[in-house]
Amino acid sequence: MKSETSGAGAAQPPTASWPQALQDWQSSAATVRAGGGPKAQQRQHDKGRLTARERISLLLDGGSEFDELMTFAGYGMYEDVGGCPSGGTVTGIGHIGGRPWMIIANDATVKAGAFFPITAKKVIRAQTIALENHLPTVYLVDSAGVYLPMQDEIFPDQDDFGRVFYLNARMSAQGIPQIAAIMGNCVAGGAYLPVMCDTLIMTEGSGLYLAGPALVKAAIGQVVDSEELGGADMHASIAGTVDYKEPDDESALRRIRSLAGLYAQGDPAPFARRRTPAAEVQEPPARDLTELVGFDGAKTYDVRDLITSIVDGGEFHEFKPEYGETIVCGFARVGGFPAAFVANQRTVIKKKMKAGGVPGLTTRIEVGGVIYGDSADKAARFILDANQAGVPLVFLSDVTGFMVGRDSEQEGIIRRGAKLVNAVSNSVVPKITIITGGSFGAGNYAMNGKAYGPRFIFAWPSAKYAVMSGNAAAKTLLDIQLAALRRSGHAPDDEELQRLYDEVKAKYDTELDPRYAAARLWVDEIIAPNDTRARLIRSLEACAQNPKQEELRVGVFQV
Repeated sequence: MKSETSGAGAAQPPTASWPQALQDWQSSAATVRAGGGPKAQQRQHDKGRLTARERISLLLDGGSEFDELMTFAGYGMYEDVGGCPSGGTVTGIGHIGGRPWMIIANDATVKAGAFFPITAKKVIRAQTIALENHLPTVYLVDSAGVYLPMQDEIFPDQDDFGRVFYLNARMSAQGIPQIAAIMGNCVAGGAYLPVMCDTLIMTEGSGLYLAGPALVKAAIGQVVDSEELGGADMHASIAGTVDYKEPDDESALRRIRSLAGLYAQGDPAPFARRRTPAAEVQEPPARDLTELVGFDGAKTYDVRDLITSIVDGGEFHEFKPEYGETIVCGFARVGGFPAAFVANQRTVIKKKMKAGGVPGLTTRIEVGGVIYGDSADKAARFILDANQAGVPLVFLSDVTGFMVGRDSEQEGIIRRGAKLVNAVSNSVVPKITIITGGSFGAGNYAMNGKAYGPRFIFAWPSAKYAVMSGNAAAKTLLDIQLAALRRSGHAPDDEELQRLYDEVKAKYDTELDPRYAAARLWVDEIIAPNDTRARLIRSLEACAQNPKQEELRVGVFQV
């Protein structure tokens, strides 16, 4: 994207320890959540309006969590025009009237809530999550419309601004409740979204029009003030566009809460009907997950210990535990919900070899985090079992990729890997991915990366997201640069070689940082390791709002 830079707000190279990483992540998140900063927040208050986060706080049930999504959208991007913290909008899931709702709120402290390219993509992702999970949705509208200097990157494409209204209409057609409140500006094409919702609320002093007074004068020569053109009084009494007119933000939010509580509750998903009652749920053994899983990926750990630290009572029913051991599969309950886990094992495994192999050898070493042929076979079969049982899939991804080399190729790793990718692609139960470490190459695909339709995809601050690891990529990229320099007649000396390598490695390390991935919406949110269980429970609750499950069809399936 031509307006991106890697300035001061960009993700920095990964740190070496959990305490430092968590501190960096929390500090970055606090900066992002400040939006346009104290002065911009004061300007919003001077208009008699609340900020986006203040509005959300008043909207939610008291004491309930707000599971923010895509906090780092736009992180380190657009810095040549002042940046766009959190994509200029706040999105997430919270309880209103005891039921989870998706909330999408423009942050008017960031460029008056104008839509950047990443803003449109963030709103589209939030709507997609709401559509897939049948989550009722509230829009808190306070936006100046499209950020015109970047209109060519926002307006025309399939996943650009127009897709917001497309999904708005599709959600309505599927009976998913949508309530909109205009609490500031709502202009141009953006005016269609609230009007296409079930219910439209508008506060006094707000404006709703396709063209503001200045544009109307320029276009047709008509002189008209904002209130007469598109104020709350006009829309409530003359145009009839607004269903409820409210004097201020607080009144509008109270109205939303009252209306939200009236909507009928649909049937839960089939898997949720087998949920253990909350009173009977046993907590897992207490464990600090940052002590189990190292930050830099160098420490081996048994992923079964991670799973039993997340699931109810630490009880895990492992599937084929002695076969395909570099992927661990099995069933458990999380917050009472049934769940099917697919997780990369991170121990070094001594595997028994088939009879008739290399003379004198009865075992071989398999490296944790690598997908071998038998582990791909096992995971593919287990995914089909989870679909047969109607149980949501949870992927714990810490993967370096598929095994390579002569032996692996002769064992059919491509064919067997294709089978796993097929199973992941065509799975119809809800899928949730948590990236706890590496997510490299085709391993990202096999472990239900963003391209494979996860209902939610989270990353720990230790996540590393790329085609290959930093050292391998830096050496490959350096070789490409050296070849180009030599073709041009330049032979770098040792000092220049080291400088080139350091530059390439630093750039690649920055791109490995999960904030870089989160900025581009490759993950929905970065979460603390010790929040994994709670976040997973609430994500399964969100998935449970959709009672529909398609028929499983896998097409051509490699055997």
